Amino acid sequence: MAIEVILPKWGLTMEEGMVSEWRKQEGDAVAEDEIIADVETDKITNELPAPGSGILAKILVDAGETVEVGTVLALIAETPEETAELRAA
Repeated sequence: MAIEVILPKWGLTMEEGMVSEWRKQEGDAVAEDEIIADVETDKITNELPAPGSGILAKILVDAGETVEVGTVLALIAETPEETAELRAA
């Protein structure tokens, strides 16, 4: 099953964040806790680590886009077959 990369809440008042840069692209292998993106909030810029290991199968939020806390930003597949399924969806 795919691992969801979710925008976390880093502060008590944080309601949204903007993906300023994806450091990894679709199809790249990622390791758990490896930095895959940079996210800006109204107060800070923070590094977003991968919540698990696998292949960055699908980016759902483009760089420059602002979304609410809890939004799924990307999907990490655990197998090549799952990567193909997620890209087709």
